[in-house]
Amino acid sequence: VSSQPSAKSQLLSSSRFLSSSPSLLAHSLTFSLSNSLSHRASEQRLSQSENAIVEDGVGKVVEVPADMTARDVCQFLVYRNHCLDDNCWSLVEHHSLLGLERCLEDHELVVPVQACMSPESKFLFRKNYAKYEFFRNPLNFFPEQMVAWCQETNGSIPQSQLLQNFLNSSSCPEIQGFLYMKDTGRKSWKKLYMFLRRSGLYCSTKGMSKEPRHLQLLSDLEDSNIFTVTTGRKMHNAPTDYQFCIKPNKATEQKELKMLCAEDEQSRTCWMTAFRLLKFGILLYQNYKSPHQRKTAISNFTTPVRSVSENSLVAMDFSGRTGRVIDNPVEAQSAAMEEGHTWRKRSQRMNVLGSPSPLHPSPLSSVIHRTQLWFHGRIMREESHRMITQQGQVDGLFLLRDSQSNPKAFVLTLCHHQKIKHFQILPFEEDGQVFFSLDDGSTKFTDLIHLVEFYQLNRGVLPCKLKHPCTMVAL
Repeated sequence: VSSQPSAKSQLLSSSRFLSSSPSLLAHSLTFSLSNSLSHRASEQRLSQSENAIVEDGVGKVVEVPADMTARDVCQFLVYRNHCLDDNCWSLVEHHSLLGLERCLEDHELVVPVQACMSPESKFLFRKNYAKYEFFRNPLNFFPEQMVAWCQETNGSIPQSQLLQNFLNSSSCPEIQGFLYMKDTGRKSWKKLYMFLRRSGLYCSTKGMSKEPRHLQLLSDLEDSNIFTVTTGRKMHNAPTDYQFCIKPNKATEQKELKMLCAEDEQSRTCWMTAFRLLKFGILLYQNYKSPHQRKTAISNFTTPVRSVSENSLVAMDFSGRTGRVIDNPVEAQSAAMEEGHTWRKRSQRMNVLGSPSPLHPSPLSSVIHRTQLWFHGRIMREESHRMITQQGQVDGLFLLRDSQSNPKAFVLTLCHHQKIKHFQILPFEEDGQVFFSLDDGSTKFTDLIHLVEFYQLNRGVLPCKLKHPCTMVAL
């Protein structure tokens, strides 16, 4: 932190706002925070400024060196806001007027990206669990019918080697398939057969022909980036919900964009992932393999004492005369499980003494879940979809919320195979005690924390285990 910015650096200021809605990010740095806005802030604005920034009403100036990468900025924000550094945080380039956004790659320099952004555009600080999911599960991202290399070999070469083909700069991988492309200046769309190569994105002017004389270059990869479209299907009269866009780095108007639309989510993910791999190549693999590597520039910041808000409190042992911090993760997990069982036994004793009914559940089981970062209260179904989509549609990404149709029930929102599903959690009374279940009472739990812990270890009636909590941390 420095109040004397050097000539070789740019000022990136972070201001706290109290809503996850991108439309509220356009306020100036001196706006006053309204008490009526939502308290679940999950994204943080970064903007170039010569003045002190506003963060909780306190003016601060942060100097970011010109060679600082997106990962460096994310790590700084993680430490500054006491978040868990799990390599899932991303810096999002958000263009509100164009309705576009993309996650910066970890190695990208932030200042040059900001230099090409319009005054209305901004950076968001957000989780993205799907950032490197294609390295862990490549078969889910590249359908054989879309990869020319797999078709030419009749599937004789394992698809597990596909990523090596993308990362090897001397190879020539190719993605092919039908896409809708929007006519420039109109709301009409054309369905064209397209090819994505290292040299760029091409469309065939004659059916599915790959002959060079029938190929037309639509966009190169070097001076462009691929974005998701945030404005919805109706805005562009798109034929499907699976829009994406190729934007030249210096483009500021709609007519300069290549608006594209896929038939389904898997196809869109394949095109966008292949674009990233062909553009950045081995750099993406290096980002994936070295999540904790930092540049020297991060040492310019003073790292505060860590308070892991996302991991509850630090594990401690008070069995002796003095307390001690439990450093061994296995011992810490054991202590957490023992503490959880103690809470539930206490809850059961309270239930026996108090004989609660569904109208009067035990105070502990009815509110303890509200302390968890995966619980989001009374949000709408559409909002839960938006949150899951923003944080990466990977298997096991989940959140819990209040049911809109039943005031006594809850809903588990879960992502599986890039589809978002909802499961109702109903209360059951047995021997005067209230339990919660999502399988009509076959498996019952005294509180929602117990339920989530069970389905993190067991799939049960769900399509997959609960793996990634969809968190909205107040920054």
